[in-house]
Amino acid sequence: MTNAASSPSKADEAAAAIHDPTHGSFPLTREGRVLFWIAVAFSLYQIGSAAHIINLPSQVVRAFHLGFLVLLTFPLVAAMTGRALPVRAVAWALGAAGMAVAFYQWWEYVPLIQRTGFPLTRDIAVGVVAIVTVFIAAWVIMGPALPIISGLFLAYCLFGQYLPRPLNHRGYAFDQVIDHMAFGTEGIYGIPIYVSATYIFLFILFGSFLERAGMIKLFTDVSLGWVGHARGGAAKVSVISSGMMGTISGSGVANVVTTGQFTIPLMKRFGYRPAFAGGVEATSSMGGQIMPPVMGAVAFIMAETLGIEYYEVVKAAIIPAILYFASAFWMVHLEAGKRGLMGLPRSELPSPLRALRESWYLILPLAALVYLLFSGYTPLFAGTVGLSLTVLLILGTTVALGLPNTVLRYVFWIGLGVVAASFFRLGINVILAAVVALILVNVFIAGGRDTLAACRDSLAEGAKTALPVGVACAVVGVIIGTMTLTGVANTFGQYIVSVGQTSLFLSLVLTMITCLILGMGIPTIPNYIITSTIAGPALLALGVPLIVSHMFVFYFGILADLTPPVALACFAAAPIARETGLRIAMQAIKIAAAGFVIPFMAVYTPALMLQDGGALTQSIGFWPAVAYIVFKTGLSIMLWGVAVIGYLRADLAIWERLLAAAAAFTLIAALPATDEIGFALAAAMIGLHWWRTREQVPPAREAGE
Repeated sequence: MTNAASSPSKADEAAAAIHDPTHGSFPLTREGRVLFWIAVAFSLYQIGSAAHIINLPSQVVRAFHLGFLVLLTFPLVAAMTGRALPVRAVAWALGAAGMAVAFYQWWEYVPLIQRTGFPLTRDIAVGVVAIVTVFIAAWVIMGPALPIISGLFLAYCLFGQYLPRPLNHRGYAFDQVIDHMAFGTEGIYGIPIYVSATYIFLFILFGSFLERAGMIKLFTDVSLGWVGHARGGAAKVSVISSGMMGTISGSGVANVVTTGQFTIPLMKRFGYRPAFAGGVEATSSMGGQIMPPVMGAVAFIMAETLGIEYYEVVKAAIIPAILYFASAFWMVHLEAGKRGLMGLPRSELPSPLRALRESWYLILPLAALVYLLFSGYTPLFAGTVGLSLTVLLILGTTVALGLPNTVLRYVFWIGLGVVAASFFRLGINVILAAVVALILVNVFIAGGRDTLAACRDSLAEGAKTALPVGVACAVVGVIIGTMTLTGVANTFGQYIVSVGQTSLFLSLVLTMITCLILGMGIPTIPNYIITSTIAGPALLALGVPLIVSHMFVFYFGILADLTPPVALACFAAAPIARETGLRIAMQAIKIAAAGFVIPFMAVYTPALMLQDGGALTQSIGFWPAVAYIVFKTGLSIMLWGVAVIGYLRADLAIWERLLAAAAAFTLIAALPATDEIGFALAAAMIGLHWWRTREQVPPAREAGE
């Protein structure tokens, strides 16, 4: 059953490639093999840089990271989309030009610093090449939305002096704009590409190795065994497995086309409508972006931007993330009850305990990663350790299986554990020596070469997965560079503040709409960077704690991938569900209702994100405020679900749905007396519904009805 449900058709694969032009395997041609080894070299360079085996200045590290991204993006997309030979030749030329820029930055590193602000003609020419290749690469790999928006900001730098007040600026020369955008650390080599070149790539590689090692199967088996038998179990499996996958995944859309190949057909088989099945998967996969520890890599950029420790970001995200998935779980439970959808037979389900017994070791690198991040170590250090442990486990497992008895296996694992622990005292060289030794042993033992091939493939796959994220980080640097050069963010921020002085709620709605519009077709990371740069300071001026304001725009940036008309995650699920992306998006909005509620509630009561501030905390204390707001938010989510799905113990009457919606809305508002009204309406709705249905037995329905 499981294998049949999870096997994607060729049509699914082709349709998924529309949303990700690098979806699938490297081409099985000579060109494909060259690209494969370039990807491997890219990953090895990043590992060497993170481990300080390769020691280069930060500017040069960023330049080579971007050079590899451009070198790989153009020919890989051309090859994987079946372009003609002349187009592929142009693609290789563009890739080579992008890498040449990196070598220029390395060769001219000191002279470029010495002539900062006074670029030579050749500097300007190289800068133009850098910007043009980045823009084209972004267009090629993720479509026109982000390059067009970034292009408008670049045009504003060059021609903004001709706009009317207050949008105009004093004017900047062409060479000044190019120097600002293509050199230094304000434009395409700004904080986003720095984070991509250090933290993000390592965590994507970490996830790639864990996937190859069997982490997806572990997540799926545990989810199936845990809730597969419950009412509507197929959809609950999707919510849990996608949430688990989100802990190691850097892309919600990639999560859709990975776990969705299994969960969507399974949900359809057990009676869920195709649109609802696709909506569940899209909602759960995008929710993985707010689930610590990786959080779609935004957590690292947020920590770097705000100048705070990583664990502070996770602390703010953890309760909303749990509530988000609890909401999705509640929605599918109600839908299953409404349609009489039962769970899967226990006899067909895997044992979660057996799955954990067989693959428990895969959790160790993730556990170590989380421990290090919460212990105050930098994400770069934690990611290096997590990746090292994963590689040691993968290589060591094959060696251990080849040992003749259990005692020797225990001795081997204890020894390998000691070697791994010595990293903290003796540094990376111990791990490198252990990896080299394990590689040599794997060459000569049964199954060892297959393990080495899997590791090699993980390196290539990790580099390929990092392409859209890295290119997005580069092109969004143009937007940040525009804001630092011209100060245009202040204009929009002042408008939000002026609205907020009359109504904070209207300012929040305006910010939400901005995030949803900017998020149409733009990946999570650049959307967060753009909106937080514009709206974050404005919300802070209105009294919203800084981290809460950043989480607010982050949440709605994610929800943009579920919101029509673009709804990227929903359109990625469409070919798998055999349904239109728009219908899936409409269902996803219903399922993700909590995602629209939680950010607003956190602004009015920051205790929901474990932050000080707000009238409630001042009146009853911090922890009582946390308990109260979590309970209130949970009740509001429950009521939204009941109102949207139209079911509780039985189908709801129209007046019951309206009463539930009114109660949920008043609980969100956080105005004088609204909580009391909300609790009263909630009690009335639940009590009246129970009284009306007290003798009513919901009719059993066929699974496919």
